[in-house]
Amino acid sequence: MHFYCSSGGNAGLACATAAHLLGRSATVVVPLLTKPLMIAKIKTAGAREVIQHGASWAEADQYLREELLAKNPNGVYVPPFNHRDVWDGAATIIEELTEKPDAVICSVGGGGLFCGLQLGLERRGWGNVSVLTVETQGAHSLATSLEERKLVTLPEITSMAISLGAKRVAEKTFELAQRKNVRSVVLSDAEAAMGCWRLADDERLIVEPACGVSVALCYDGKLKNLLPNLTQKSKVVVIVCGGSDITLDRLCAFRRQYGDVEEGTTNDRGVPSTLSAPNGSINGDMVGNTNGSRLQK
Repeated sequence: MHFYCSSGGNAGLACATAAHLLGRSATVVVPLLTKPLMIAKIKTAGAREVIQHGASWAEADQYLREELLAKNPNGVYVPPFNHRDVWDGAATIIEELTEKPDAVICSVGGGGLFCGLQLGLERRGWGNVSVLTVETQGAHSLATSLEERKLVTLPEITSMAISLGAKRVAEKTFELAQRKNVRSVVLSDAEAAMGCWRLADDERLIVEPACGVSVALCYDGKLKNLLPNLTQKSKVVVIVCGGSDITLDRLCAFRRQYGDVEEGTTNDRGVPSTLSAPNGSINGDMVGNTNGSRLQK
C-alpha cells in the first residue's frame, strides 16, 4: 500500500505523518510555488517523494491522479479536503467545545475544514451559530461561487496564501456555504500578512497567511462591523490552523512589505500589536483605512 496526496502543503504534511505512523510509504505532489521549507518538512515527516507540478493544487492533483496513482495498483488516494472522513475529523473541533459559541471563524481553501465545522455545529444543534468563511483575494473560489450562485473555477490562483489555493471548492462546501448562518469574507494578502505578525506580537504564535487571514478579522473593528450584535461577553472561536509554511524571516518580510495596511490602526495598550504597528495612528487619531476588504453575504 502506497499513499498519494496532492496538497498546497499542509494536507501533504498530514499524509506523510500518518503514513509514517502506519509504516507505509507516501508520495505528495505540490504546486510549483510551494516553498522549499514546506517540501523539506513533508520529506522530514516521512514522505518517500515530494513532487512539484503545476501552478496550483488543481494541476498538482490532476498529475497525481493520471501519472502516478493510475499506474500503481497498490496506490491509495488521500484527498486533502473533499471527503467525508476529512469533514468528520474537522467536526471534532466543535465536539470539543464546552459551550455554544456566538460565532466561528475559519479559512477556506477547498473547504474541508469548513464542511467539518458546519456538520459539527449541526450535530450539536447549533446550526444558528454564525460562521465566517475567510479567503484571500486571488484564492476566493468560494466567494466567487456564492456571488454567481454556481460552482465556479477560478482561472488561476494569484494569492500568496498557497494553502488556500483551490481554484474550485468542493460541492459540499458550496452547498453548506449557502446556509443562512454563513457569511463569506474576502481580505487582501496584505491583511492576511498583518494577521500573522499581529498574532505573533499579541499571542506569540507564528502562523502562515492561510491562517493569518482569519486572525485579521479580530483586529481594527472588522469583526464588529460584520457581526454588530457581538459584545465583550460574546464567545468567538477562531480556527488557528496552517502554521507550517512560515519562518521568522518571512514574517518580518511581511511587515516590511505590507506595513501600510495598518494605516487604520489605533494605539490601544490592551492590544500590544497596535503599539508596534509600522504605520499606526498619528498622535492617537485614527487615519483612513484603505485596505480594500470585500464582504458579502
